[in-house]
Amino acid sequence: MLRPHRLTLAVAAALVFPTAAFAQQAPADTQARTSTLDTLIVTGTRVSDRTVAESQSPIDIITSETLTASGTTELATALARALPSLNFPRPALTDGTSAIRPAQLRGLAPDQVLVLVNGKRRHTSSLLNLNGTIGRGSSPVDLNTIPISAIDRVEVLRDGASAQYGSDAIAGVVNVVLKGSSEGGSLSVSAGQYSAGDGKQTQIAGDTGLALGERGFLHLSAQVGQQEETNRARPFAGTPGVTQPALGQKAFVIGEPEVDFGAVGFNTDIALTDSISVYGFGTASNRDITSFAFFRAPNNTAQNIRSIYPDGFLPEINNISKDRSLVAGVKGHVGEWNWDLSYNYGYNHLEFYTRNTLNASLGATSPTSFYDGALETTQNIVNLDISRPLEIGLAYPATLSFGVEGRNEKWNQSPGEFGSYANAGLGAPGAGAGAQGFGGFAPEVAGAFDRDSHAVYAGLEADLTEKFSAGAAARYEDYDDFGSQVSGKLSARYAFNDAIALRGTVSSGFRAPSLAQQYFQTVSTTFIAGVTTPFEIRTFPASSPVAQAFGAEALKPEESLSYSLGLVLQPVDNLYVTVDAYQIDVDDRIALSSNLTGDAVRRLLESQGIFGITGGRYFTNAIDTRTRGIDVVGSYRWDLAASSLDLTAGYNHTKTEITRIAANPEALTQNGLNLERIDRVEIGRIEDGFPRNKLLLSGTWNVDDWRFALATTRYGSVRTTPNNAALDQKYGAKWLLDLSATFKPGDNWALTLGADNVLNEYPDENIFGNSTNGQFPYSNLSPFGFGGAFAYAKVAYNW
Repeated sequence: MLRPHRLTLAVAAALVFPTAAFAQQAPADTQARTSTLDTLIVTGTRVSDRTVAESQSPIDIITSETLTASGTTELATALARALPSLNFPRPALTDGTSAIRPAQLRGLAPDQVLVLVNGKRRHTSSLLNLNGTIGRGSSPVDLNTIPISAIDRVEVLRDGASAQYGSDAIAGVVNVVLKGSSEGGSLSVSAGQYSAGDGKQTQIAGDTGLALGERGFLHLSAQVGQQEETNRARPFAGTPGVTQPALGQKAFVIGEPEVDFGAVGFNTDIALTDSISVYGFGTASNRDITSFAFFRAPNNTAQNIRSIYPDGFLPEINNISKDRSLVAGVKGHVGEWNWDLSYNYGYNHLEFYTRNTLNASLGATSPTSFYDGALETTQNIVNLDISRPLEIGLAYPATLSFGVEGRNEKWNQSPGEFGSYANAGLGAPGAGAGAQGFGGFAPEVAGAFDRDSHAVYAGLEADLTEKFSAGAAARYEDYDDFGSQVSGKLSARYAFNDAIALRGTVSSGFRAPSLAQQYFQTVSTTFIAGVTTPFEIRTFPASSPVAQAFGAEALKPEESLSYSLGLVLQPVDNLYVTVDAYQIDVDDRIALSSNLTGDAVRRLLESQGIFGITGGRYFTNAIDTRTRGIDVVGSYRWDLAASSLDLTAGYNHTKTEITRIAANPEALTQNGLNLERIDRVEIGRIEDGFPRNKLLLSGTWNVDDWRFALATTRYGSVRTTPNNAALDQKYGAKWLLDLSATFKPGDNWALTLGADNVLNEYPDENIFGNSTNGQFPYSNLSPFGFGGAFAYAKVAYNW
């Protein structure tokens, strides 16, 4: 078997020397440009006939074929394998984040990316990521609620766009474009398993288009499947104790969660007249996800009751996610005026259950399963977009666009059943309150919150000459909880000739603090690197008296200023290369504070009537960051006499630095708390917790009835920085290789065998001090997880 670096060199050589290697063999009737370059884009522009090649901002097109080319059933995973600037780690033992994992673009926070579906804002997840993962403190969109079978393509705008779309569009915009044909369809069945013998996955997916008379269509899609858990935990290898497993006991389950999922989608458009049409689209997703918490030792009377679990127990955290979205609108034109009026509804409901557990404070009669409560987010948006061509004395008409938007957001935290949070005092002295593994939400931390915002915006885009195009956009947005924000953007593109063009943008943006960041409260069992005993950490709202005793201030919006400069190259037929450099400054970035622990913290909490909690944290605007990087993307299609070879390459280098950390507030000192609000753990996670570079190389060879695909990805190193500097650890760069073969026995059928990470690559192992006594061999920062090789088979029928 070839080693991965040799395969990489072979693909790289083909990309670097296309004119020399391919010109001698390519036929004379080679296509002038690949079809992707001619794709009309709808993201980042209001011009109706703008193509990928003509875009003033960097944009990637990920086709449905690319999304289904590997063994994954998740949209976020498929995008991470296709985009060098997207990072999607797979953390475990992180409560709800094990079930609903965040993705980040260009090294920024997951909620600094705006997600659209058919150009309309997608609602966020109700989950707030709290534990030690990438995206700690963020509340982003859950991409995996969108069925891949519903997607025609994904447009990824790698540029700031708050002036065009509003809050969150700091790192960029991910626009999911749904299938919209009136005919055709597909049905596929797939199954796979990890080489370790666990993590079996099965899925059935399909879509079909229907004509609605002669003037409309309805496209339906669905997918349903199941995933079994994986486990890469190892036996306990530390010093035995009351709170620890037995020596040599494998007490934990660390890996992929168990998942049952189903999702459906629709997209429709009906022309009522020659100038008016109605449209609608939506998705519905249900997922039942079970992950695992920390083991409770048998003799630990604060956490266990021997008469219930004589050998100790491993709590299970069960999340039930119900996600709904619906957009309905009417659009048309009057003369040269185009208009689009829409209503956008989004809803995410996330229930928490702890199973195989107990509440030690209830004594021997404690139940072993609890309902812990629920989180819920709702979005309602009314939007009016208007545009028209405008004659301003240029060779071509300019495009004027403007609009208004009203948005209502709601976020609820509902309490669990009494036993999930109660401290009944019926157990042994010092017995812990609430369900072990994940304590329920008590009525005093529950609540319902909402806010309204209104926006007006306008833009102007024009081809000033045959070679020079430019655009400007501005947006004013007013929130009833913190005030108003103004964003602006300037963009331009100059084509020196058909082969070389220069493009650049300057934009300001913002992200409003989410309702979850302002009001969420909970208690989490948290391990801190280098400390063998877990802490019970409570998250407090920044506006609460306890958080203010820790020095919290009211949250305000993040503000950004972005620059990009890029080169577009099409030097020969079928070769397309883009190089884009960028800088993104974010001021008053919202972060979850460090876990504030120690005897002084415990005493402060007890003075506020809070017992059994050993640490606290809250959200703060305490940091500024600067992110600089470069994206390089290339594609080449080589047409042979009886076959074709499609080659792609992508490279991203990103570096984020914290440029300011606000001084500790006086409250920390006044209360005798010699603590850092943002410690080296959080600094390291923001600056070094993601790969600074990522390289993708792939090739697809189509010959007769066969398609062979090979892709290799190099993930750069990541680094963890515990508070004990002696435990700092760098995890080295890794190469992963994916391959597949597809046979088409006829016009409709396709049979695929493939393997992701075929060489069974794992990340570097944790040193002992970071492994929780040898039990956690891999870091949650690994950008590709730690599952190992995954083999799969797929049967598809297309019509």
